[in-house]
Amino acid sequence: MSDATHDGDPVDGSGESSVDGTAATAPAAPRSIRRSLASIVLAFETIVVFLAALVIWGLAQGGADQALPSWVALAAGGVIILGLIATMGLLRFEWAYVLGWTLQVLIVASGFLNPAMFVVGALFGGMWWYCMVVGSRIDRERAAVVAPGKEQQ
Repeated sequence: MSDATHDGDPVDGSGESSVDGTAATAPAAPRSIRRSLASIVLAFETIVVFLAALVIWGLAQGGADQALPSWVALAAGGVIILGLIATMGLLRFEWAYVLGWTLQVLIVASGFLNPAMFVVGALFGGMWWYCMVVGSRIDRERAAVVAPGKEQQ
């Protein structure tokens, strides 16, 4: 036999075969709820930070007595937006959640440029916290159902 066959059925290295003769693949592990919720919060936050940067930039255009040049709001907003987008892509790593917390603090700190951002930052920070707590709990419960004999930390 030139191919890896058993009783005429092609098999892969795992010994499994499908009905149509192609190698069967194991189902992918379900995506973490915490990761999904974090991505949603960061995506909405990206839109809000973009709009807030435009507002702060527009308000800075009116006065010449500003401590910072008007372009700083756009540049800082752009950096935070890039950080939010990068964090969405890096959420497969545990350290990316710390980066998410850091971005939440930066957004709250942007309230020094526009006091309304204190409220926006607090709202998104609260949503981030809620998603971290509830998402982790749901992931633990799902893991306990899949592997009931295995204790979770």
